[in-house]
Amino acid sequence: MMDWDGLRYFLAVARTSKISEAGRRLGVEHTTVARRIRQLEQAMGTVLFDKSRRYGYLLTEAGNHLLQHAEKMEGELLHAQQSVSVLEEDLTGNIRVAATEGFGIYMLTPLAVEFQHQYPKTSLDIMPFQRFVDQSRREADIFITIDRPIRGNYVYRRLSDYKLRLYATPQYLKRHAPIRNTQDLAAHRFIDYVDEFIISDELKYLSDLVPAANVIFKSNSLVAQLQACLGSMALAVLPCFMAHQNPALQVVLPDEIVIKRSFWMLYHEDLRLLKRIELFSNFLKNKLEQRQSLMMGE
Repeated sequence: MMDWDGLRYFLAVARTSKISEAGRRLGVEHTTVARRIRQLEQAMGTVLFDKSRRYGYLLTEAGNHLLQHAEKMEGELLHAQQSVSVLEEDLTGNIRVAATEGFGIYMLTPLAVEFQHQYPKTSLDIMPFQRFVDQSRREADIFITIDRPIRGNYVYRRLSDYKLRLYATPQYLKRHAPIRNTQDLAAHRFIDYVDEFIISDELKYLSDLVPAANVIFKSNSLVAQLQACLGSMALAVLPCFMAHQNPALQVVLPDEIVIKRSFWMLYHEDLRLLKRIELFSNFLKNKLEQRQSLMMGE
């Protein structure tokens, strides 16, 4: 007989493609996950996963069919839990937030600490990411991205605008040719993203700024880009909230190079009645409005 507990194991494997990772998320040994998957397949009389040495556990046609129903059941169960939770006076429970790396480390983490002090019965998981995150897999409760969602059953809002500027250390600028205008940038060295692993087209601004730029360091980690820039190896386009208040960096061509982007906050509509999600999202929005000068580099 198929039960919800068995489907939890199925969903974890379907979303991670790995028995070991599913076990870590569920807090059990990987052998337990493998056993529960075998039991579920036996109960259903079909194979749900193809095992690949390279790609892990891949859903079969039957597995994909079950996934649709399992996610629907999961949503209904979450809705039932949330309907009960809104009746509770105390704010409790866990909030898992996935955000772009730079924002997650430099802005989200300090605000999450402040929120937890204000609501001590909550716990928070902050997950900065450098890769594409599939919101449909529910890897987090709240997602903060630089791409406005175009489809899906999500509640979303613009969280904050922010600006990026071109930065360098004084040491770099002393050792290299003067920069008087954007044409002078062709003679300089740059830091950029690894193009084939970039998480959003919104981050492809260097090629517009300097066609055929001499890129000597690439990383999809903004923290790594910042450290490389601080090492005086090259110029870098960085968010103002990360770099503007760093005394070791100075803005290059401040009147000519200003890039504006936005952060979007979204969560599945199943979570809209959950008190802690509503409070945290409003808290974050309000706190960032108070920090607009930092976000905009002013």
